Amino acid sequence: MKQRIPLIAGNWKMHGRLVANTFLLSELKSGIQNLGLDINSKSCVAKVDVAVCIPFPYLAQAQSELQSSSVRWGAQDVSMQAEGAYTGEVSAAMLNDFSCAYAIVGHSERRQYHAESDTMVGEKARRLLDAGIIPIVCVGETLQQRKDNLTEVTVARQLNSVLSAIEDSALSKIVVAYEPIWAIGTGVTATPEMAQQVHAFLREQLIVKNAELAEQVKILYGGSMKPDNAASLLSMKDIDGGLIGGASLKSADFLSIIAAARLAV
Repeated sequence: MKQRIPLIAGNWKMHGRLVANTFLLSELKSGIQNLGLDINSKSCVAKVDVAVCIPFPYLAQAQSELQSSSVRWGAQDVSMQAEGAYTGEVSAAMLNDFSCAYAIVGHSERRQYHAESDTMVGEKARRLLDAGIIPIVCVGETLQQRKDNLTEVTVARQLNSVLSAIEDSALSKIVVAYEPIWAIGTGVTATPEMAQQVHAFLREQLIVKNAELAEQVKILYGGSMKPDNAASLLSMKDIDGGLIGGASLKSADFLSIIAAARLAV
């Protein structure tokens, strides 16, 4: 039995429209209720945490649509600055105004397309923790880094940059997501054993920071988890859920993954 409650978090990326979002969130809420995970249901057996991380313009909509459900919501990024003359940036305090539970930091697309450094990611995580928001810290290697046997070196560097930026006591308040860049949107997925190997290594890095709190940290798999591979991935000891991209935009697929997580508990 898993000692950590799985987390299935959707990452909508740059997708969404007001009307389409209403339908998607409505289907998600109905599906959650059918799975017996709705906090308002008398038969609620909530053994899976569910969240959606959505574009900034739709946070108010998510707050309105989801506040009475068990589904939590969050953002896909945050500024490393508290406030000030930073046009286009969104602060952790602003996310707090919309009751965000989570925010993704260090996603490979942010690192690649916006040149985010490990130091920046660490500072963003610290800002979120100060605001009471759970950072979903993404780490992962490129195909070339894997071929060069640099997977562990790469993810350790990325994770430890965050760990050095936060207090030891805050360790249990973060979520880590391993997203092998070579498996994102490519149709290629790491085998459960390959993913577990990296997840176990990440757990070892957390133990160095704080052995007691490390066991409480959820480590998600973020490399194209889908309905047909979710069960096998989630059966691994150190895979505590998934950061779901494309499949989170299809309610049936997302709910199937949530159901697989429930069975893995």
